[in-house]
Amino acid sequence: MRYIPLIAFLALTLSGLLVAVWLPLWGGLVAGLAGIVSAVGLHDLFQTRRAVLKNYPISARLRFLFEHFRPEIRQYFLESDHEETPYSREQRALVYRRAKGIEGLRPFGTLRNVNEIGHEWINHSMAPTHLDSHDFRVAIGGPDCKQPYEASPLNISGMSYGALSPHAIESLNWGAKLGGFAHTTGEGSISRFHRKHGGDLIWQIGSGYFGCRTPDGAFNPEKFAESAADDQVKMIEVKLSQGAKPGHGGILPGAKVTEAIAEARGVVVGEDCISPPGHSEFTTPEELCAFIARIRELSGGKPVGLKLCVGHPWEFFAMTKAFDATGITPDFITIDGAEGGTGAAPAEFADHKGAPIREGLMLVHNTLVGMGLRDRVKLIVSGKLVSAFDLCRMFALGADGCNMARGFMFAVGCIQAQVCHSGKCPTGVTTQDPGRYRALVVADKYQRVANFHRNTMIALKEAVESSGLHAPQDFTPHHLMIRVNSREVRSAASQYL
Repeated sequence: MRYIPLIAFLALTLSGLLVAVWLPLWGGLVAGLAGIVSAVGLHDLFQTRRAVLKNYPISARLRFLFEHFRPEIRQYFLESDHEETPYSREQRALVYRRAKGIEGLRPFGTLRNVNEIGHEWINHSMAPTHLDSHDFRVAIGGPDCKQPYEASPLNISGMSYGALSPHAIESLNWGAKLGGFAHTTGEGSISRFHRKHGGDLIWQIGSGYFGCRTPDGAFNPEKFAESAADDQVKMIEVKLSQGAKPGHGGILPGAKVTEAIAEARGVVVGEDCISPPGHSEFTTPEELCAFIARIRELSGGKPVGLKLCVGHPWEFFAMTKAFDATGITPDFITIDGAEGGTGAAPAEFADHKGAPIREGLMLVHNTLVGMGLRDRVKLIVSGKLVSAFDLCRMFALGADGCNMARGFMFAVGCIQAQVCHSGKCPTGVTTQDPGRYRALVVADKYQRVANFHRNTMIALKEAVESSGLHAPQDFTPHHLMIRVNSREVRSAASQYL
């Protein structure tokens, strides 16, 4: 039975050859097609790499075909609207509608089971407020900062040029310029595409010190000061770790290091571009504080912050003790949850490393409160945020601002194909192939980036008003309600404080 398909195609090939004697065209066509399949089957039979092909020549190839198309079949035909893998159809549709400026009203009521364990909501007020503008602002800059920045509560999270295409970077930055919010560079530094449209930048500096490094990969203070002086750079973010692969580091193969990438990062074209797991400029909390003070001075007093995914709690406790002992604090801390995305990460790191966004935020917030340092440090969160409710939830738990990465990727056309690492992104968002990213038209997509931000801010304003508040930061854990079982709901205050 295992060899019936192979035997059948061999027989069909011979039959086609016989028919070709009388009907050359049709017989030759049948013999040719059947012969190709027969050749594939014979190859399967005699190859030694795959046991299933050897035992089931030809028919086993259907298994590989179905495996190849399984993600697309699941995404388009099988998954529910609320199944997050990693983003649900409902979440993606919300971004697409807001990016296109399409009204997002829902008829007939919620599609969610409000009695399901884990269901959450924000309490409203019987005395709603009226706000004149959705353009909320967060002042970032502690007592040692000379150039504080008035940031939007929603900004673009770090995504490097190299991970994203030139057209994607241009669209994001132009949209940020139009919408009055900030664009984090990612650790790949500031490229020509970040500068083209003049949107506000948060310059992220990782362990590779790209854009401010010596030839051997050490920190170069002169190069840093030169780039940090650019008026487009509003804040500096020192990346300690990221949620998708904390403590891992990374490498951009030399084959992908183009002239433009090399120019931005300060590396050699065609050579591997390595981000070590940790920084070489500091190894202790006190040295980290000294580095913060140093780059704040080199930047002319611009806000300097940290980005981290929470790991060992005692390591963050030691960090805050150093803040207190030295009197040097970052102006902001970005807490990246384990839900955060990346172009590529080992499965063990993506699935089982790092604290989720809520637990990370609450540990950082409560620790700073306990140390009496919370008023000196603004907290920004990132990790799988999409809707205004997601933002409200984070503000209720103590955040001052939020960053989104994949949400803005959806706004420029990402369809969650999950082939970011392959260079074959079907929409031109995560590829350096000009033949692919030319499909992403900057003149169209930048407007969608601005639309998504504006419409999300309008939804946030309405949520703030309906709760009787005046700013997103007025949300408290008492506003966030969580169903803990079929008969009981609790506020987040009872679970996280």
